[in-house]
Amino acid sequence: MTLGWTLFIAILVAAQVIGAAWLMIASSRTTIGEGSTTGHVWDGDVVEGNNPLPRWWLGLFWLTIAFTLIYVALYPSFGSFSLLGWSEISQYDRELDDAEKSYGKLFASFASTPIEQLAKDPAALSAGRNLFVNNCAQCHGSDARGARGFPNLTDEEWLYGGKPSEIEASIKGGHTGVMPGFGAGLPEDTRNLLADYVQHLAGREIDAARVEQGHPLFTANCSACHGANGEGNQLLGAPKLANEIWLHGAGRATIFDVITNGRMNQMPPQEPVLGADRVHVLAAYVYSLSKRE
Repeated sequence: MTLGWTLFIAILVAAQVIGAAWLMIASSRTTIGEGSTTGHVWDGDVVEGNNPLPRWWLGLFWLTIAFTLIYVALYPSFGSFSLLGWSEISQYDRELDDAEKSYGKLFASFASTPIEQLAKDPAALSAGRNLFVNNCAQCHGSDARGARGFPNLTDEEWLYGGKPSEIEASIKGGHTGVMPGFGAGLPEDTRNLLADYVQHLAGREIDAARVEQGHPLFTANCSACHGANGEGNQLLGAPKLANEIWLHGAGRATIFDVITNGRMNQMPPQEPVLGADRVHVLAAYVYSLSKRE
C-alpha cells in the first residue's frame, strides 16, 4: 500500500471515530424538556415525541468506539502499524508452513514411486485431484476436458507428449506455444486455400481442385511445424491437423482467423508454485485421466 493510501485511510478512520465520539457527547449533553415534540403530526392527532436516547443505547455506541480503538491498535489499520505485529502476508506464510508440515510428508512419500504406479493408487489420485481442482481446473475445467484454447487432458491427443515423463515435464516447466499469423504475408486467396486444405487434412469433403491448389501452399508455409501430412510435432507443440480435434475451434471461419492472426498459448510452470513432490503426484493424476480402462 502506498503512503498516500495509508494516510487517506488513517485520516478517514480517525475522522469517523472522533466524529462518532463528538456526536455521543453532544447528544448526552442536550437537554430535552419533558413532553417535548418534534412538531411532526400525522393523521391529525399522532404526535412524534422528542425524547433522549436511553443510556444503555448510548453505552452501546461507546462500546463500538472502544472496540474500534482496540482493533486499530492491534491490527494494521494505520498503514503497517500493529501492536500484534500481524499482517495478511505473515498470516499467509504461517498457514503455508502449517500446511507443509501437515501435507509435505504425504507428497514426499509418493516421490520415489513411478507415475504409472501412482496412477493406480487411490490415495495418490485423491491427492492429485485436489491439486488439479485448485491449480488446473480454472483453465482445463473441473472434468479436465478443456475449453477453447485449453487442451482436453482426458484423450490421447497431446501437444507436447503424453508419456509420464513428458506430462511431468510440461507441468514442471510449462510451455509457450506460438502460431504466427500469416495475414501480413499471404494474400487472402492463399489463406482461404490453406483453410480449405487444413479441413481436407481433417477428413472433410473439400473441392478437389482447391485441395490440389492448397497442397503446395501448405508444404511451403505450414509443413515445417505441422508435418507434411498435418501429423503435428510434439517437440514444437504444433497440433496435429489430420483429425477433428481442434484447440481453437473447428469452423472454417475460425481456421481462417487462426491462419490470419495466429495464436499464442501459455502453460505456466507449476514447480515454483507447487514443488517437485506435488508436481509428481499431479502428473500421475493427469496421466490417469487418459488411461481409464
